[in-house]
Amino acid sequence: MRTMARIYSFEGNVPVVHPTAFVHPDAVLIGSVVVGPGCYVGPLASLRGDFGHIELRAGSNVQDCCVLHCFPGADTVVEEDGHVGHGSVLHGCRVGRDSLVGMKAVLMDGVVVGPQAFVGAGSFVKSGFHVRERHLVAGSPAKVIRELTADEIAWKGNGTDQYRKLAQRCLTGLRPAEAMPERAAAGTVSLTEPEHVTLHAFRAR
Repeated sequence: MRTMARIYSFEGNVPVVHPTAFVHPDAVLIGSVVVGPGCYVGPLASLRGDFGHIELRAGSNVQDCCVLHCFPGADTVVEEDGHVGHGSVLHGCRVGRDSLVGMKAVLMDGVVVGPQAFVGAGSFVKSGFHVRERHLVAGSPAKVIRELTADEIAWKGNGTDQYRKLAQRCLTGLRPAEAMPERAAAGTVSLTEPEHVTLHAFRAR
């Protein structure tokens, strides 16, 4: 599905979306925004590049209801394979390569999340905080909890890979539709086996 109805130029700045990226039609892109190769932007996400620049680099994802913005002259950047969970707010910060921002986390201005680091769901990361590479921070305000394990980093990588695949699936398989009056008969709906599971289930494999 290539239709992206909520893209707006602002004072001559027009959002850029790579042909292999997927931006949901109910997401909003304004002004100085770049969405790189293989990225996924979920429904109701808002990437507002009216004061500063917003950039999603290759393979990253920004999920449903996220907000990305910044002060004038600043940037908000999600580096390669960055993973931003549902409802998160990123304001004038940098999410490092292959790192994870959990659902409904808030990252304030000047925050830098190091490569392969995690920000726990619901965390508030105060201005200027630096998250060390391969470490977990969580809480409000967020504090360093511990170093991440190899299993946790592998689990995150698997999840991000699923979102890269989802971007391509949406480009070819997502279409507007009318609701059905009842569920289709068994065997007529194709559902794939889960390739990404909770961390607990991943460890048990």
